[in-house]
Amino acid sequence: MLYLRRDQPQTAGANASASANARGAVNTGTVVTVETVTQAPMPIYLDALGTVTPERTASVYSQVGGRIEAVHYREGQVVRKGEALVDIDARPYQALLTQAQGALARDKSLLAQARVNLTRYQDAFSRNKAVSEQQVSDQQATAQQAEGTVQNDEGQVRYDEVQLAYTHITAPFEGRIGLRLVDPGNTVFANSTTALAVITQIDPITVVFSVAEDHLNSVLAQLRAGKTLKVDVYDRTQATRIVSGTLLALDNVVDTTTGTVKFRARFHNPGGTLLFPNQFVNTRLLVDTIDRATQVSTAAIQYNGQQAFVYIVQPNHTVALRKITVTSTEASKSAVDGVKAGETIVTSNFDRLRDGANVTVRGEAGSGGGRRS
Repeated sequence: MLYLRRDQPQTAGANASASANARGAVNTGTVVTVETVTQAPMPIYLDALGTVTPERTASVYSQVGGRIEAVHYREGQVVRKGEALVDIDARPYQALLTQAQGALARDKSLLAQARVNLTRYQDAFSRNKAVSEQQVSDQQATAQQAEGTVQNDEGQVRYDEVQLAYTHITAPFEGRIGLRLVDPGNTVFANSTTALAVITQIDPITVVFSVAEDHLNSVLAQLRAGKTLKVDVYDRTQATRIVSGTLLALDNVVDTTTGTVKFRARFHNPGGTLLFPNQFVNTRLLVDTIDRATQVSTAAIQYNGQQAFVYIVQPNHTVALRKITVTSTEASKSAVDGVKAGETIVTSNFDRLRDGANVTVRGEAGSGGGRRS
């Protein structure tokens, strides 16, 4: 009997504890994380894959034939405009120039003599008709022929001077020269298809990229308004911004095979250290900025077919499904219509939610610890 009396209070206590736990087990709903809808400026970008393209590229060819006497450039060298690149044997062209100059000097003397004779004939004819009018006319024609000969000689001299200048080949603009293509001792020919050097301008440099024709009107509207559009260049992983520049121009036709329009942006590229010709890069064209955009995390947006929606947390700890319209997306944020700044939306556990479901915001749930015995 003594043991029976001692066991009864313990059984009653256990039953009382179980009853209390049953009364405290209340369904608090799905635990979710939330965020507050904000309002702030949001940039609108157009992303595209681009190719670094020099503004100017020159393949230097020989315009005269002859043996190469010297190659002045080094492979990969940055050359200035007018800097010597290649010298071709100039002796034949110097000889031709000397001949032309000699012919010019001779014919100038003949012209001077013809003019003197013409003056004498004209004076004699005007004083006492010592010569006939026919002689005066013939001498005048002779002087004019001599003038034509001198003009021809002057043209030949200038032509030979140009040919002689072609034997000293210089850089047409500042840029980086490519790999060596010729060596001293080689013979080159006039108008040959073999280049002596290739030069690319490296600063400034451009990037060509294609944008879908659907975005063309928005870009043109900004350009007509006189705005300068900013373009950022990122590496292939889109993790590092390399350089920023401005939109320079766009093509005048739509590529019918791709439905895109080519754009060209210009960038400063000091020393060619940032961008390299024919390099593939990612571009971001800043088209516009929404001054007061209603923003939510892109991860909070759900879709039912084509319709976007979010879950709004109500004061009574339930959620309401709200349809929205996504107007723009930038990084992890989206600009939307259909919600207001300051409202609270759900950002997790969407698979357990439905319109009107009970929720508990993570961080506000009770500790749920039991009483020790």
